[in-house]
Amino acid sequence: AADSAGAELVALAGKFDGDNEGQVSAIENLVQQGAKTILITPSNSTGILGAIRNARNKGVLVIALDTETDPKDAVDATFATDNTEAGRLQGTYVKAALGTRAPKVIMLDGTPGSTVSEQRHNGFLQGAGLKTGDPGILGGDATNGEQNKAQQVTENLLQRDTSLNSVYTLNEPAARGAYVALQAKGIAAQVVIGSIDGSCQGVTDVKDGKVAVTVMQFPKKMAAQGVQAAVEFAKSGKKPTGFVNTGVAVITDKPLPGVQSQDTAWGLQNCWG
Repeated sequence: AADSAGAELVALAGKFDGDNEGQVSAIENLVQQGAKTILITPSNSTGILGAIRNARNKGVLVIALDTETDPKDAVDATFATDNTEAGRLQGTYVKAALGTRAPKVIMLDGTPGSTVSEQRHNGFLQGAGLKTGDPGILGGDATNGEQNKAQQVTENLLQRDTSLNSVYTLNEPAARGAYVALQAKGIAAQVVIGSIDGSCQGVTDVKDGKVAVTVMQFPKKMAAQGVQAAVEFAKSGKKPTGFVNTGVAVITDKPLPGVQSQDTAWGLQNCWG
């Protein structure tokens, strides 16, 4: 999107998921270099606020992509998935897939304190008809969205209880970790695994029957729309405002009544990564 608009793009990243200090340094460096717009996916929705405020005070347009800041109005605008809705759709599908069986779910969350992790977690509970502390929640832990950590967490939970029939996962690497652990126990077939992201590998996992459903988000759309807003700001000074929902789609090869979905063939045509 930047190339087609003739805009210069500088891409920077932290050293690891959650590297707030790395993002603070990146923002400071970009401001010194004269960047007109900064597009950021916050590693920490509160830890980044000071750097964003300093950038905006110097006339830089700041747009959050994928993850909201806390408070939301710390940036000029946000282009992102409604993560609560993504979680709710995952929970709605998992509940429908269980049919008459009461949910017995383990919760594989992301990074502690992460806004996205909390929103997806709470959305799932809404969709599945559960509340925090419900006996249908057999356990859970943070996985940082990593496959190996998710496998380890699942293995630990299975040592206590193997009666589960469903797994909530923050993202698709976590879902793969859960599947490996369940497969090793020989109980993967009895468990409905749900996830969120819509990466090409994640959609393939759904196609292969390892994961029942994933809720696809559209990061390419977030990035492209963010660049378009940046170019418009550079040309006219017009700033975007508020939250722009870039949408989600439920991907499964086992469609269920009451849950609008697309199959994995569509998913593989629209996936990312």
